[in-house]
Amino acid sequence: MNDQTTTRRAYRQEARAHMAEATGNRILDAFCKRLRDSWFEEITLDAVAQDAGVTVQTVLRRFGGKQGLLDAVPERMKSGVLERRGMRPGDIDQSVEFLIQDYESSGDFIIRLLSQEERHAAIKEVGDFGRIGHRQWIRESFDPWLAGMNRTTLETTLDALVVATDVYVWKLVRRDMKRPAKVLKQLMTQMIRTALEGRAPKSGTAPK
Repeated sequence: MNDQTTTRRAYRQEARAHMAEATGNRILDAFCKRLRDSWFEEITLDAVAQDAGVTVQTVLRRFGGKQGLLDAVPERMKSGVLERRGMRPGDIDQSVEFLIQDYESSGDFIIRLLSQEERHAAIKEVGDFGRIGHRQWIRESFDPWLAGMNRTTLETTLDALVVATDVYVWKLVRRDMKRPAKVLKQLMTQMIRTALEGRAPKSGTAPK
């Protein structure tokens, strides 16, 4: 086997891998859209396959079924959140801006998931994954204020920040009250500053 043949084979293998990844992403996108708009038990593999432009057998080979699709959701959520939220420790305004952008993109999907977690253990696991990730994002975003706190004070402050930035706050203001995003930003920022009241940021990081 010469070098040219080896190169062609490697290229074909890489192309197939990219196609398989693209197909998997289309299937998962179709499932997530269905999950945002429907109850889990209403979703069929036929519908997901049709939306993704593939056969049911392709869905089964790639994910094994609805449970496999659901198992893939946390990693998809994680990558999406990291892209939208970013990380600017010490910058309250920017952190809130990133958070609202994330909720504007994924909030309805998250609310739909949370409304089903008591009926499906697998969806509860997805919700728990999101809660852990959100708390960690808060811990890192507001680290300049949290550094040096004793464990009890830290956990109490984190609890307050979680409440101030929860997706249900976004839903209440944006969906139920129908207020503009700038109003939500003002409210969240006020609650965050109240939770951090009396705390000076870590030396070397300018508060914003």
